[in-house]
Amino acid sequence: MPLNNLLQMPTLVRDKPAPTLSPEVQYRIIHGYRRAFIHTGQGPAVLLIHGIGDCSNTWHHILPQLARSHTIIAPDLLGHGRSDKPRADYSVAGYANGMRDLLSVLGVDRVTVIGHSLGGGVAMQFAYQYPERCERLVLVSSGGVCPEVHPLLRIASAPNADLILPLMKLPATRKLSHALFELLRRAGTNLGRDAEYLMRVFDSLPEVSARRAFVRTLRSVVDWRGQAITMLDRCYLTQGMPTLLVWGARDAVIPCHHAHIAHAAMPNSHLEVFAETGHFPHESNPRHFLEVLEHFLKVTEPACYSSAEWREALRRGPPDRRPSTLAH
Repeated sequence: MPLNNLLQMPTLVRDKPAPTLSPEVQYRIIHGYRRAFIHTGQGPAVLLIHGIGDCSNTWHHILPQLARSHTIIAPDLLGHGRSDKPRADYSVAGYANGMRDLLSVLGVDRVTVIGHSLGGGVAMQFAYQYPERCERLVLVSSGGVCPEVHPLLRIASAPNADLILPLMKLPATRKLSHALFELLRRAGTNLGRDAEYLMRVFDSLPEVSARRAFVRTLRSVVDWRGQAITMLDRCYLTQGMPTLLVWGARDAVIPCHHAHIAHAAMPNSHLEVFAETGHFPHESNPRHFLEVLEHFLKVTEPACYSSAEWREALRRGPPDRRPSTLAH
């Protein structure tokens, strides 16, 4: 269904708390584990999902302005940030379930879901598992398109890599890693463009529970051959759902050509490529990111879910292509 033919469906929020513009971290116990999240602002609900090894802090540049017109829910995924880090299910589907449960606890029925990197894969999975709860989809340098990924992530997912990760807690290792990132930055490499943000992820790993959660999460999506899952076989289901893709032209973690492949596979999606930008466009260029995002939210109407149309789309399958060819 074309975007301009979509029927508007208002955001439904039950037991909506009093609006607040203070992005303080809150906590709820869900399934026995403490979940950290930011819940702020007022207006239609937006769910912000960060990438692997990161936390909700990644959105701090855009939160104040976005919260003026939207209710923001920005969680620390289980195993990340200030949330608990148990021995648990860290699969993309498990994270999508966790997002549903958090929204249910908060009394939020429908959201525009925005995901960065791993969070993009979670966002896509959420839209696939719970289309009735997803108004729009925004994928930022998203995982889950093609196998290709930076070699460092392939190495970190190797069977015995977790035996080496404890070295990260050593001061000498941390100092050497920071020096390497700084060297990459000064050399003007694509990976060096994101040195500041990658060091933040690296600095979160010396804690034992954080390392274990990182490895479990990584191995659920990456192996020695690269990304092990793809969303391309189900992209046709985004027909009728407003979808925005945002990528950095110089992304060294998940190359920009993935954006064009996803764009071609997602009917009526809109693609924005940020020049001279790496894997974190929402952090390295927050003003432009906000302009693009707010325009997208303004000119599109929330998706109108129909179980009958969903069933028919599943029966038809992807147009003029076979899933087996999309996955490679």
